Amino acid sequence: MTVVTESATAVTPPGDAAAPDPRWARPALWGLLLATALLYLVDLSSSGYANSFYSAAVQAGSKSWKAFFFGSSDAANFITVDKPPASLWPMELSVRLFGLNSWSVLVPQALMGVATVAVLYFAVRRRFGPAAGLIAGAVLALTPVAVLMFRFNNPDALLVLLMVCAVYAVQRALEAGRTKWLVFAGALIGAAFLVKTLQAFLILPALALVYGFLAPVRPLKRLGQLALATGALVVTGGWWVAIVQLWPASSRPYIGGSQNNSFLELTFGYNGFGRITGDETGSVGGGAPSGGTGARASAGGGTGTAGTGGSGAGGTGAGGTGTSGAGGTGTHAVTGTHAATGTGTGAGTHAATGAHQAFTGGGGMPGGGGQGGGMWGQTGITRLFGSEMGGQIAWLLPAALILLVAGIVLTWRARRTDADRQAFLLWGGALLTTAAVFSFMAGIFHPYYNIALAPYIGAVVGMGSVALWRRRQHPLAAWALALTVAVTGYWAYTLLGRTPQWLPWLRWTVLVAGLVAAVGLGLGSRIAALFAARSRRSALAAAGTVAGLALAACLAGPAAYAVDTVSTGHTGSLPSAGPGGMGGPGGMGGGHGFPGAGGGTGAGRTGGRQGGFPGAGAPGGTAQGGTPQGGFPGGTTAGGPGAWGAGAGTRGGREGGMGGGMGGLLNGTQVSAPVKALLEKDASSYTWVAAAIGSQNQASFQLATQDPVMAIGGFNGSDPAPTLAQFEKMVAARKIHYFIGGGGMGQAMGIGGTDPATQISTWVSAHYTAKTVGSTTVYDLTTPKSS
Repeated sequence: MTVVTESATAVTPPGDAAAPDPRWARPALWGLLLATALLYLVDLSSSGYANSFYSAAVQAGSKSWKAFFFGSSDAANFITVDKPPASLWPMELSVRLFGLNSWSVLVPQALMGVATVAVLYFAVRRRFGPAAGLIAGAVLALTPVAVLMFRFNNPDALLVLLMVCAVYAVQRALEAGRTKWLVFAGALIGAAFLVKTLQAFLILPALALVYGFLAPVRPLKRLGQLALATGALVVTGGWWVAIVQLWPASSRPYIGGSQNNSFLELTFGYNGFGRITGDETGSVGGGAPSGGTGARASAGGGTGTAGTGGSGAGGTGAGGTGTSGAGGTGTHAVTGTHAATGTGTGAGTHAATGAHQAFTGGGGMPGGGGQGGGMWGQTGITRLFGSEMGGQIAWLLPAALILLVAGIVLTWRARRTDADRQAFLLWGGALLTTAAVFSFMAGIFHPYYNIALAPYIGAVVGMGSVALWRRRQHPLAAWALALTVAVTGYWAYTLLGRTPQWLPWLRWTVLVAGLVAAVGLGLGSRIAALFAARSRRSALAAAGTVAGLALAACLAGPAAYAVDTVSTGHTGSLPSAGPGGMGGPGGMGGGHGFPGAGGGTGAGRTGGRQGGFPGAGAPGGTAQGGTPQGGFPGGTTAGGPGAWGAGAGTRGGREGGMGGGMGGLLNGTQVSAPVKALLEKDASSYTWVAAAIGSQNQASFQLATQDPVMAIGGFNGSDPAPTLAQFEKMVAARKIHYFIGGGGMGQAMGIGGTDPATQISTWVSAHYTAKTVGSTTVYDLTTPKSS
């Protein structure tokens, strides 16, 4: 606790970055980094390949330099992932060095997390001293969503590292108007563009405005420096894009996630403005292209009426009837004893009638309900505090907002180039712009995206708390600090109350400790005077006790969530941190999200047993995955390859299976030893040992065999690649050995876009004989049905 008990004169003076640190600072830093490394590395292999979609691409890039460059899903380079490839490159180099295994895939992510904590420490320490840097680093390290994603293989780990480095570079540029640091910041953001496209630009307005108004150089020079930084951004972010756009499409993989094989269309559509507006052609819930045809209904044995011009799918079939309209309005109903009914009108609910109740969600499928809710959950200013997001990121978000205001007030009358105010506006601006976009974006939004906020929250909390602590003799500063701790303690009490059966004692402990610490901070000057009568050492000890109690109260909640996250393996594309989060097979968990698998860890009324979406089958088949309880679709069908799910409820809910479609999205498809042996036989004679609808379905088989497997339709199964004619030509040339039944999340959800995967599935079932191996349906494409 000596970190926070130093007197104001003993702390590194503001603005003196070259001043020596106190003796405790360096050991404390190494302790923080060591503890972070242990937290991020312990039992790392429990998550296996984590998100198999990216792990399959890593496997491909470790076998083919062409796949490495383009970010292909398979080493034969049929289609890419739906992101640029930069986040894959560190993992692919690791696999090339150490072989394909869970550790070689995930260790680079964990090391990026440690590096991010270190960079944040040095950035905050530079202006506010080592105590502030340690607090900032600890807040980041213990944020549950950060613990999750620095142990996972989604692109966010590298994105966050580059973003923190970019803000730090701008901070260095602001110190003396240094051009090289600003250009370096532009280059870092350009590199981040090659990780997750336009998300890298969310903080650009804040960085540009702060530098443009507050840099200690002439206005014309500022404009010139910003222009040079923009040029660096364009070069580092554009070189790969230019090569891909100029490369002949016939000799490169299809750009996954796009509808016309264009990376620019992917960038500004599905991965760009579509995320803001919700109009994401080819995604779950996205509309069809203008004038296009909606996807068919995903009800086995039924008929579907296709919509046009962006309308969704409707139809009748086994399990009930359902229609979904464009723009987030419509109904999705299932009839039966335990039926689920719901309306999606922006503030929709997905409730249930009958003996079992389903979950409440905004506009139908995932996400919390409430005004402004859509397919991806409630939007609005309270979104980040809601049931899905709060436990991931919001533990110290109220504190950061209070301390940001306090920091601006403290520096309000300072000169224009005041470094402390620059820092508050820089990190606080990054926090506010990112939080605003996340709060109101209507498109795809998953809880794990919130990792982008974690370093900004940590920086503001570290800076603000130390700035107020230095002025704690002033009553307003003392009570502002007290308010921050009291609000944080009460908010932690609220968040912990959302999982009432999990550590019930902790929420009361945090609340009491926070309130006691708040009173101690508010009365700090009186307490100091009381103990000072005895000795200065007694006064410092009393202040240290109060500060330590405040830190413990503020960090106990996220720390408990962090430990729980580490103790649970996480797989699939929709991970979430903490108790009730989506872990490994058997459960989806989390209140007010997707309906969880019946045997999972989900809190509240989210289990597959309690209602969900109807079972689905292929045309001419009967749904076997959905049950009277309305579980998620899964399983193969009679009469054709399953429209959604490979295997009867593999790795799925207790009542309704989740196979290659939604189950693959969550946990991947389980590949049995007989299936693996079948695919590996004569594998070298074929370009692709198999083809499967949807990348998550494909990835499991590719990782099992380590041979190329074609992902028909890309991630969602909705990309127009290959067309039926192209697929027929490849089959005739004996390039593909097997077709794997099931998969195609996008088709089963009735999303927009062209539907070649459906045509291919129907063509295969008409011309080839189904064979069940274990729980997987396969078709030998070298042996057509006899006439």
